[in-house]
Amino acid sequence: MGNPTGFKEVERHLPPDRAPAERIGDWQDFHGHAGEEQLRSQASRCMDCGTPFCHTGAGRADTRQTVGCPLNNLVPEWNDLVYRGLWQDALHRLHKTNNFPEFTGKVCPAPCESACVLAINEPAVTIKNTEWSIIERGFDEGWVRAQPPPARTGKRVAVVGSGPAGLACADQLNKVGHTVTVYERADRIGGLLMYGIPNMKLEKHLVDRRVQLMREEGVEFRAGVEVGRDLSGADLRAQNDAVVLCCGATNPRDLPIPGRELDGVHQAVGYLTVNMRWLLDGAHGRPRIDAAGKDVLVIGGGDTGTDCVGTAMRQGCRSLTQIEIVPQFPAALPWPEFGRTSTPDYGQEEAAAAFGADPRRYSVTAQRFIGDAAGRVRKVHLVDVEWNGAPKPVAGSERAVPAGLVLLSMGFLGPESLLLDELRIDRDDRSNAAAEYGRFTTNVEGVFAAGDIRRGASLVVWAIMEGRGAARECDRYLMGSTLLP
Repeated sequence: MGNPTGFKEVERHLPPDRAPAERIGDWQDFHGHAGEEQLRSQASRCMDCGTPFCHTGAGRADTRQTVGCPLNNLVPEWNDLVYRGLWQDALHRLHKTNNFPEFTGKVCPAPCESACVLAINEPAVTIKNTEWSIIERGFDEGWVRAQPPPARTGKRVAVVGSGPAGLACADQLNKVGHTVTVYERADRIGGLLMYGIPNMKLEKHLVDRRVQLMREEGVEFRAGVEVGRDLSGADLRAQNDAVVLCCGATNPRDLPIPGRELDGVHQAVGYLTVNMRWLLDGAHGRPRIDAAGKDVLVIGGGDTGTDCVGTAMRQGCRSLTQIEIVPQFPAALPWPEFGRTSTPDYGQEEAAAAFGADPRRYSVTAQRFIGDAAGRVRKVHLVDVEWNGAPKPVAGSERAVPAGLVLLSMGFLGPESLLLDELRIDRDDRSNAAAEYGRFTTNVEGVFAAGDIRRGASLVVWAIMEGRGAARECDRYLMGSTLLP
């Protein structure tokens, strides 16, 4: 490494975020940005550790855990290049493993930092912030530009779904000369990146910028086309030499308790989608699902729950409570474990700043929703639970809390069934498309599956990795061999 003692001499430092009271007044990015001197100094903290666990995430590829980077990003290499001021070389190293560092640099929970060897007894290297800075420098300097393939193979591939897995798959297949068409049922390209993640967490011009670059390189995008309804699966197969399903795991877990039918009880992703579409369409009037002036209850946590909290804060909710049926998470995890901790995310920070306390309540569940004469939710009956293998209500802990908007953020059960049924794709025991990891082939000849539809709901970084892997195997199927990584 260029500075082998940097980790001893430099403390971890990130540019401060905008204050919660300021940032909840708009929908813009709230992260601060570091100057070049600070970025190079922080990159010097990357140790000559010999065993960089930060980029060994593929060793846990078919588990539900993530330790290190699933994309095998060459973190020590591009950290050293940034320290030396060789930004264009750092960008080249970054793009070798990651098609979209502008997305992971914003929304990835950075399992690479959890696996950083320095984190055994010191704060980890600022890997995520450096990653973001490299790609933005690349765009600013004009180093990132369209590079169409020099020749076409004559093979046509359809990619169904334009989320991170679909985009990564399409990008890789296009690079080796296949003619790729991406189908998206929503009105805009981007899938989860466009409608499932709020603007303040991932500004949409970043998605549009990358999609436009892919268009210039020859990828065709067809928005507003739902395969299985607007275009049959049979026609799709007949028109293409191969099909890759990257449709996601979009079937949300519901909460079938009394009062579920009341107006004001919504699935979290539906709420985020409505708000994002309202914002992209010009933010005229108020969004169709609006937290303004309401007592908001978010049921469930994770990234989606946090995004609901942050969105409700910006819409001007009157109060906000977030409940989790599980016990409170640990404050921290020992190196190199990666998982949920009780450290507040941006949404909880904002609610705490506005209302004086962390909005999260653990070991709590909802028993029923209570509405008014017009059928609108007004209260939720809650109860504490204790765990003994399964949650058990605690007698005497029942209480009612006011709620004019309830958001269900309890994860996903798997992919929707329409297209899988039409194509007669086999399922695994969790209802996902059955496709072996590493091969991504389904039981149907020439049809591949990648991302959440194969793996279950997961991280953007996993989706990109799966899309790249499916592209490799699809190329091998089409051409007999492949040069794709």
